Amino acid sequence: MPPRKTAIVTGASSGIGLAACLMLAREGFDLTLVARRPGPLEEAAAAVRRQTPAAQSLVIPIDLNGAEAPATVVAQTLARFGRVDALINSAGSAPLMPIAQVTPESWRACVDANLSYVVLMTAAAWPAFERQRSGVVVNLSSMASIDPFPGFAVYAAAKIGLNMFTFCTAREGEPIGLRAVAIAPGCVETPMLRQNFGTDMVPKEKALAPEAVAQVAVDCVLGRRAFKPGETIVVPSP
Repeated sequence: MPPRKTAIVTGASSGIGLAACLMLAREGFDLTLVARRPGPLEEAAAAVRRQTPAAQSLVIPIDLNGAEAPATVVAQTLARFGRVDALINSAGSAPLMPIAQVTPESWRACVDANLSYVVLMTAAAWPAFERQRSGVVVNLSSMASIDPFPGFAVYAAAKIGLNMFTFCTAREGEPIGLRAVAIAPGCVETPMLRQNFGTDMVPKEKALAPEAVAQVAVDCVLGRRAFKPGETIVVPSP
C-alpha cells in the first residue's frame, strides 16, 4: 500500500485552517496542526479525531515567527510521519493600521505574520519536497492584495508579497515536482474579520464561510482544481 499522505496546516485551530484539517482528514491525510494557542489547537485536533478516527494528528503549539520555529515544525512532522505532502499556510494577522500610524515594530509584526513565516516554512519543507520529488504549497492570501480597504496598506503589501513568493515557489519548485498556489478570498466569517468589522459594516451574508475557502485549498492539494503554477486564485465574497 502507498504511504499515507501528510499535511502541515498553520492557523489550524480555527477558521479556514481548521476547516482544511477536517477536509484533509476525510481524504486520508495525517496532519500536523500548528497554531500559537495550545487550548484551541488541542480542541481542533479532538474535532479531527472525532470526525476521522483513522487520521493521525500531531499538535504543535508554537509561534511561527520564532527563529527556529519553522524548522522545528518540519522536523517534528518528519520524525512522526516521515514525509510532507502538503503545506497549507493559513495563519495570518490583519491589523487595521492607517499609514500615518505605521511604526517599524508594527510593520515588521504584520509582514512577519503574513509573509516571513511562509517563506521560512517553505524553505524548511523544501528538502522533503525535493527528496519526494513531489508536494504542494497552498498560501492563504487575501483580496486585500488586489483591492484593500483603507487602513490595510501594510497587510495588503504583505499579501501581495505572498502572491509573488507563491509564484517564485512554483517556478523554482517545478523541477522537483512541487506545485504552489495562493488563494485570495474576500471577507471570510472568522474571528479575524470580526476583530475589525462588525456586522453593520460586513453583514454575515456578505462573508464567505471558512469551509468555502478551505474547499478551494483542499481541491488544489488533491488535484481536483486546475491552476497555473504560482497562480493567485480569487474567491470573491457573496
